[in-house]
Amino acid sequence: MSKFKPLKKALKKITRSKFATLLVSRLLYLYVKFTFATSRWEIRGLDNILNTWMEEGNFILVGWHGRALMMPMIFKKNYHPEMRALVSLHNDGRIIAGILEKCGIKTIGGSTSNNAKGAAVNIMHTLNNKISVTIIPDGPRGPRMRMSMSPVYFAHKTGKPLIGMVYSAKKAKIIEKAWDKMMIPAPFNQGIYLISEPFYVPKDADEKDLERYRLDFEKIMNNLNDEADRAMGIPPILPGDCVKTKKHPAEKK
Repeated sequence: MSKFKPLKKALKKITRSKFATLLVSRLLYLYVKFTFATSRWEIRGLDNILNTWMEEGNFILVGWHGRALMMPMIFKKNYHPEMRALVSLHNDGRIIAGILEKCGIKTIGGSTSNNAKGAAVNIMHTLNNKISVTIIPDGPRGPRMRMSMSPVYFAHKTGKPLIGMVYSAKKAKIIEKAWDKMMIPAPFNQGIYLISEPFYVPKDADEKDLERYRLDFEKIMNNLNDEADRAMGIPPILPGDCVKTKKHPAEKK
C-alpha cells in the first residue's frame, strides 16, 4: 500500500488547489442554478424579508448547514439586498464562497474555530453599516440543526432581527453519512422555501435570557424545517446531538 501514498498525496494536493476549488464551485453553481430554474418553488414568508429590509435597513439571516445549498438562489431571483455571508476558511467554505459570489453575495471568512475574532469584528461592522449578514449557526462541524450563540449575540448587540430560512424538495438526495444530512434537490422538481417572521433580542437581555432566546429561535428553525419536509412528503430530518453552547469569541474579554 505504501507505493500508493505519493499518488494519494498528489491527488489530495490537487483537490485542495485553487483551480480545483474554483472548478468545483463553478460546477456546483451551474447545478444549483439549473435545478432552481427547472423546478417549481413555493416561497412562504418572502414579505418577512422584504418588509424587514425596508423597515430596519438590514437583518441577520439564519439557515442550517444541510439546507444552505439553495439559499442564495432566492435572492438572485426575487431581489438583491446588500448581503455578506459568514463562511468557513476551510476548502468547503471556499467552494460555498464561490457559489455565493456568483449570486452577488460577498463573504466574510471565519468560523468559531478559525479567525473567530476577526470575523466577529467584521460582522459587527457590516451590520452597523446597514448591510445584512447570513450566518449558518450549526456549521462548520455541527451538531446538526443545533444553534450556536453567535446569531443571538449579534442580534443582541446591534438590535437587528434574526430571520430564519429553510427549504425542502420532493425529489432530493440526502447525504446520510454527512454530519449535516445535506439535502441536494434534483432538477425538474417541486420545492418550498419557508421564511420566519423577524425575531428580536432585547438589548437589556442578560446571559440567561440570551440562552432562552437561542433555544427559542432554534425551535423556530427546526419547526420550519419539519414543516417544509412534511409539505414535500418526505421524512423530516432530526437535529443532531446537542452539546453545551460556548460563548462567542467576541464576548470574551
